[in-house]
Amino acid sequence: MSQVYQFLLRPLLFRFDPETAHRLAIASCRTISESKQLQSLVGNVCRYQHPSLVQNLWGQEFSNPLGLAAGFDKDIAAPFAYQSLGFGFAEMGSITAYAQPGNPLPRLFRLERDRALLNRLGFNNRGATDTAKALAAIDLEAALKIPLGINLGKSKITPLDQAAADYCASFRLLAPFASYFVINVSSPNTPGLRDLQAISQLAEILKQIQLENSKNIPILVKVAPDLAPTDLQAIAHLALELKLSGIIATNTTISRENLQDQSFNHAPGGISGKPLKAKSTKAISLIWQSTEGKLPIIGVGGISSIEDAWQKICAGASLLQIYTGWVYEGPLVVKRILQGLVGKLQENGFERIQEAVGSGHSQF
Repeated sequence: MSQVYQFLLRPLLFRFDPETAHRLAIASCRTISESKQLQSLVGNVCRYQHPSLVQNLWGQEFSNPLGLAAGFDKDIAAPFAYQSLGFGFAEMGSITAYAQPGNPLPRLFRLERDRALLNRLGFNNRGATDTAKALAAIDLEAALKIPLGINLGKSKITPLDQAAADYCASFRLLAPFASYFVINVSSPNTPGLRDLQAISQLAEILKQIQLENSKNIPILVKVAPDLAPTDLQAIAHLALELKLSGIIATNTTISRENLQDQSFNHAPGGISGKPLKAKSTKAISLIWQSTEGKLPIIGVGGISSIEDAWQKICAGASLLQIYTGWVYEGPLVVKRILQGLVGKLQENGFERIQEAVGSGHSQF
């Protein structure tokens, strides 16, 4: 099956421009999401379960630590597909308070020699109101078997000094549907958004969200890999102070270091995939050390193999997310990584995945 994807399906998909291929992938996931028979068939091929991979975070069970990263299903169009595709959880969005078309085309590019993607999509989504209406029309609670994260972004038309109100508006509308929320202040594709990572501005946003959060839904913040170590440490300490549930490390990078494909050196946008791997792992390690392992971390950036996933767990990630690696390696990469993680646990004398979290942080 992996070879079928590598040598037949991926070459066919890669004949399309990246955004068209993405729409085709979403359409396929929507078809799976709407058919219980297809969910069963796909699940028989793609799912892998093992008791050593199960963990409980924030009062929720994660059957395995590998989730789908935000950015793939921006509108929560196929919520029931991802459990069948083997993920232990799925994060949707980014969703903004106001519907927005995103940045002009073209805005998504493949860097095939780098096993990477460059995107400057700009939070294209149907907005929180329409998303909430669509979710209210389906029975999420009955059919969804994995935690659903909702990633919130700031609307482009909202001034930075009104960002807190913008995030809160989306939060109120989508709160009934989320297993956890992510406050995304680190996308490079909305003008000024990364400025909200400054402690004074970020603290105001997070405090306002917490005031809205009467049901104590887990709240995480997603950080950029390009922050200085002192800034990452400051955000980690803020997260502890405000009793956030965790940090996602990291978003895409604006660095163009060591790219084989030089044609994108001066192109705007964020790069995901292999060039991000080391930067995100270092950020995970720094956050782990800064918080003394007290704050769960979701590690994302450059995961496409068992070794990539294991390094991030040893650096301090309790959970992992994949997107670009899924594009390049195909749907069975999730199963392959999970099987490999069980092998890594056994090789290193761990009985459960949480025992390995942070176990190798000193080497980073």
